[in-house]
Amino acid sequence: MSEPTLRRAVKEDVPEIRALVQRAYARWLGVTSRPPKPLAADYDRAFGAHRFDVLVHKGELIALLETVAEGRELLIVNVAVDPDRQREGLGQRLMRHAEDLARAAGFEGTRLYTNALMTANIALYERLGYVREREVDHGDGMVAVHMVRTLGA
Repeated sequence: MSEPTLRRAVKEDVPEIRALVQRAYARWLGVTSRPPKPLAADYDRAFGAHRFDVLVHKGELIALLETVAEGRELLIVNVAVDPDRQREGLGQRLMRHAEDLARAAGFEGTRLYTNALMTANIALYERLGYVREREVDHGDGMVAVHMVRTLGA
């Protein structure tokens, strides 16, 4: 089986990005008290303000990484993997790509936020070396877990 290709997204990818996010986050509907933020994001606008990298296999967009500079860190805004392709290491590959981007830009580390109820995601991030920095209660059962990973030289 051929390896998915990692490339920078282009504006024409936005409809596929939107569709992938809908598929990837559908599993969290009903788990959290509100739909996850990526489901309501304006990807036309975000594409102009954030960097998007995608994994493509046989012409199909199967995973994405959305990042933006935030101070001395690279904020990982979104990592989404097609549900049919989960557990193949694609999310982990994108997380490591984010760290490579951060190093190349001279950032001190990477940062992300996730819902406290998304325990599988938190466990993955911890396995990848991310540590919980703090939790922020946004009310209505929404608790954001802030996680960071300091990058070595």
